[in-house]
Amino acid sequence: MLQEFKKFAMKGNVIDLAIGVIIGGAFGKIVTSLVNDIIMPLLGIVVGRIDLTSLKLVIRPASEALAELSIPYGQFLQTAVDFLIIAFSLFFVTRAIVRFQKKEEEKSQAPPPPPEPSKEEQLLTEIRDLLREGVGGGK
Repeated sequence: MLQEFKKFAMKGNVIDLAIGVIIGGAFGKIVTSLVNDIIMPLLGIVVGRIDLTSLKLVIRPASEALAELSIPYGQFLQTAVDFLIIAFSLFFVTRAIVRFQKKEEEKSQAPPPPPEPSKEEQLLTEIRDLLREGVGGGK
């Protein structure tokens, strides 16, 4: 069972997937930092507020007995922007990879073999060869 697991874990696809997940996690952190630290503050200045994550719709204000009940849509906006940037980035990376693969396939494809001679060409070739043999053998 251990050997079977080792064989499975060392397959190329499993290793490629693991590397992809690790790089994807690191890429997600970079994009999250970009959104949180650069894009959202700039968007907050444009909208007129400094911190968009603090935007919320208060359903019930806080009282002595109950906590505030609200919908924090600012955090949702930030997460949505985060997602859109990741989606666009992956789209462009995938698009570039597909184009590169197509170019590599075009380079690696050998030219197609010449077409087979037609029946007439084959017969003419045979006649030519026979005539050469007859001419050469009669001397």
